Formats: sequence, C-alpha cells, structure tokens
Amino acid sequence: MSAIGDRDDAAIAFLMPPSLSPVAEGGKNMYIIAGLGNPTAQYRGTRHNVGFEVIDYLADKYNIDVTTKKFKGLIGTGAIEGQKVVLVKPQTFMNLSGECIQEVMNYYKTDISDLIVVYDDINLEPGQLRVRGKGSAGGHNGMKNIILHCNSQDFPRVRVGIGAKPPKMDLADFVLSHFQGEEKKAMEDGYKEAADAVCSLMNNGLEATMNHYNQKKTK
Repeated sequence: MSAIGDRDDAAIAFLMPPSLSPVAEGGKNMYIIAGLGNPTAQYRGTRHNVGFEVIDYLADKYNIDVTTKKFKGLIGTGAIEGQKVVLVKPQTFMNLSGECIQEVMNYYKTDISDLIVVYDDINLEPGQLRVRGKGSAGGHNGMKNIILHCNSQDFPRVRVGIGAKPPKMDLADFVLSHFQGEEKKAMEDGYKEAADAVCSLMNNGLEATMNHYNQKKTK
C-alpha cells in the first residue's frame, strides 16, 4: 500500500480543524476508513449495513466518537494502534456513498491508497472476509459510486460476507433483511475480524493481511 509518508505530522495537523484533529501521534499516514450502509433506524442491523457495524466496532474499541455531521456523513477522527484515522459512515444512502467519500478525501487531501472501504458481499458466507487491494465494484452499487467519484478503483477494501440470496427472493429485499439464527453469531465474529483486518492493513500491509484474512473459515 503506498503512503503519504513524505507529508510530515505538522502538515497533516495543519489540514485539520481543531474539532476534527486526531488525538494520537505515531504513524505518518492519514487513513480514511469508510463503512458502507444506509442511514436511519429502519436499516439498522440489516445485511447491507455491515460496513456501519464494523465502523461502530472500531469506534467503540478505540474510543472514537463518530457523530460529527460533515461531508454528507458521520465522521470521527482519532488513532488506531498509532495510526491517524478518519472513520466515516456515509449518510447519503448506499447508492450515493461516493459523494461523501469524495468530500472527505478532498478535505483531508488523502492519497487514494490510504482509503479503506468495508462493505457487504453476497458471494461470501456470513462473517467470511475477503481483502483486496484494488478492483472493480463487483456489482455493489455503493462501491460503484465511490469508484465513480474518486475516479479510481485502486484502494484497499474489506468485504464481509452476508450469505447468498435465496433463489426466489428479490436481491433488494435480501440485502435489506436481518440476520437470523446462527448467522448472528457468525456476523459478530465477522465484524471483529473485519476490524482487525483494517488494523492489519494499516500496520502490516496488504499482502500480509490478505494472506491471513482471506483464509476460508472452517465450520
């Protein structure tokens, strides 16, 4: 993963207003970590909102307040294992996620390779992860919009499995449905694993993270 390490800490601090500045010293990068989902209580806990769940997990674990309304999203700045981060939950609804991400990226002047996006994947079993360093949207509308607005697909992403759509069920109905039974436990484990994968991307790099987290879980 390329970095913005040639920009020193003072320059980063200058870019950030006091109300949004990170609290930590350490890593030289400013990482934008975005979890995708739909806003409002109606969609809380649905399959399409796993990105929000991972951001909430990171926010709770590292004591980052993700409640600032800015850039068409909810954001919070802080530090994760010595790395400066901006946690982002776009509030544009899924299909327009790129509008929020583009504004955040432009404001913090972050390199595209330091954007990490977490989102749902119907091609993986519940809680299963797949980490990639770049690539197409793979049919995911939120990712399509991010690629469109950022004019690049060369950024890391963590896909979190939500299970396959039942044969006779509409895809939109499926991704907006809630997890059932054993799926819930698998997803709780998946959120933690996805959060750990994000940390690994920042501290261990792409190859090591892929080698570790792309292993298929055994039941």
